[in-house]
Amino acid sequence: MDIFFLLGVTAIAVVVYVTFWFLLSLLLKRNDLADIAWGPGIFLVGLVGFFFSEEGISLLLTILMGIWAFRLALRIALRNLKKKEDRRYKELAASWGKWFLLRSYLQVFLLQGMLMIFVGYPALHVAAFGSEMSVLVYLGLAVWLIGFFFEAVGDYQLDQFLGNPENKGKIMRYGLWKYTRHPNYFGEVTQWWGIFLMIILAPWGIAAIVSPLMITYLILFVSGIPMLERAFLGNTEFEEYKKRTSAFFPWFVKGDS
Repeated sequence: MDIFFLLGVTAIAVVVYVTFWFLLSLLLKRNDLADIAWGPGIFLVGLVGFFFSEEGISLLLTILMGIWAFRLALRIALRNLKKKEDRRYKELAASWGKWFLLRSYLQVFLLQGMLMIFVGYPALHVAAFGSEMSVLVYLGLAVWLIGFFFEAVGDYQLDQFLGNPENKGKIMRYGLWKYTRHPNYFGEVTQWWGIFLMIILAPWGIAAIVSPLMITYLILFVSGIPMLERAFLGNTEFEEYKKRTSAFFPWFVKGDS
């Protein structure tokens, strides 16, 4: 299967997908629907790869991407739809003024659609070039499972903490959060490195590194850790937590005996 044909079909599918979410965001007046659309959009890329693939590993990739995508989307939906639109999107809307519709579509939804293709690329690569089962598939699956554990358990622990009114204004630093300030982000990145490891032996498999590199870059330097921690600047409890706890990779707490 020609990779450029697959990318073309995927691009069309993704544009239709993000356009639907854009129109829905206008109807509901919530640009933060883009956060809910993120995971299932990457799963859509995986489905395109699965549809055109003759490789057994494609089914496994599609299942893993689906589990990741819909757990994440469900959690975000249950969290976001209980409150008003995320302040980040409100600030963007206020700054865009009369260009709001165009910039919302291009800079939120269409840009995110492009990133979906990058992150979901491993499924397209397998469909185009094939990939055989090997020991690295099982090793990659083990890495993915570790990542899923950190993301799912980290999110659950955080939701439980935030759901307790007694913790209002406090910093989450228990469970997995004792060993890394962002166990859920660590888990998400780890899952995509696991998927990359599963297909690295495919012809030109190294090209699929674009997927974990993209998600790692976004989380470490763009919309993940920097944006989240910026909200805690000046918080003395967070600053103390920051000094003692690893930002990303799980590690021992500094100062613990």
